[in-house]
Amino acid sequence: MEHTSHSFKVAILVADGFEQVEMACPRKVLKQNGACVHIISQNKDLVRGWNQVDWGSDYRVDVPLNMARAEYYDALLLPGGVMSVDALRKERLAVNFVKSFFNAGKQVAAICHGPQLLIDADVIIGRKLTSYSTIRTDLENAGALWQDKPVVVHHGLITSRKADDLPLFSSQLLKEFNLLVAQGELG
Repeated sequence: MEHTSHSFKVAILVADGFEQVEMACPRKVLKQNGACVHIISQNKDLVRGWNQVDWGSDYRVDVPLNMARAEYYDALLLPGGVMSVDALRKERLAVNFVKSFFNAGKQVAAICHGPQLLIDADVIIGRKLTSYSTIRTDLENAGALWQDKPVVVHHGLITSRKADDLPLFSSQLLKEFNLLVAQGELG
């Protein structure tokens, strides 16, 4: 089933230090294909990305975390970035927000270090997934079935390893979210 323009709503949960390209690329592709995309953060106004080796751009927070409700969204995207994920893991509201997507049977996508947040939400036991290689042991110790593939889809969870996999990850998001590609190649 195709979604009408802006009928499919995606929450992107980030804190300062998220890996900028891992948020910006999927966000752009989703928006180009009709999704309504909101950046959610514990910050009130702006959240700052990390651009590989230094601070990146500031992005407007669409919905402060304390006002975000999973029931408003169809899917959740968790970009990587060690600083962002570490900050979110300490934030009970963030962990509960993530968990509520799983409890409602909604789709969740995570890339790079993003799956670490799933450990704290206690939602990965027995799930096939992938991530950045350095957190493999953490995920396996928490009960995940880790695979070294560019993209892994398992029971509504879409995961990817790193920024190099973004074209495949973004394409898979469109497929799983039943959104049409508006124009040719992703990127």
